[in-house]
Amino acid sequence: MKKIHIDDLHMDPVVAIPKEWMLLTAGCEERGYNTMTASWGHMGGIWGHGGGLPTTVIYVRPQRYTKEFVDREELYTLCFFSEDYKKDLAYLGRNSGRDGDKVAKTGLTPVFGEGYTYFAEAKVVLVCRKLYRAPIIEEGFLDKSIIDDCYPNKDFHDMYIGQIVEVLVEG
Repeated sequence: MKKIHIDDLHMDPVVAIPKEWMLLTAGCEERGYNTMTASWGHMGGIWGHGGGLPTTVIYVRPQRYTKEFVDREELYTLCFFSEDYKKDLAYLGRNSGRDGDKVAKTGLTPVFGEGYTYFAEAKVVLVCRKLYRAPIIEEGFLDKSIIDDCYPNKDFHDMYIGQIVEVLVEG
């Protein structure tokens, strides 16, 4: 993987996140890590001046094991893969790290950075530093049909905004 400047990143988050999916990973080699597949999220700019800080927004349900790691750590990564890894991402989305080393059952190789983990097979890795967390609350929904559709158990996500502090790409 090679490091590039955020301005040199060319990807379409409208395709990459909901259609290709991504792995959200938090933790490190010393304290352990966990990963989950995500298809909800955002990329853009917020706060700061001159266009805002480059940020990602991720959403994690309270019952997800990865949430413990995201809450504990300062950094998280978002890894994007080629279509070749869709089966691995599906597996990682269906199975919990609470039940064992689910990554070992895939073709993915964890790589440990300074306080974060990513996967060697990724085509793009975004290393993000948490800036903000807030729960999604029922009272905030203007379209109440979303609650029935996405939250029948009222297990609303926590939202995290993270500043993109490093971009790695294959090559």
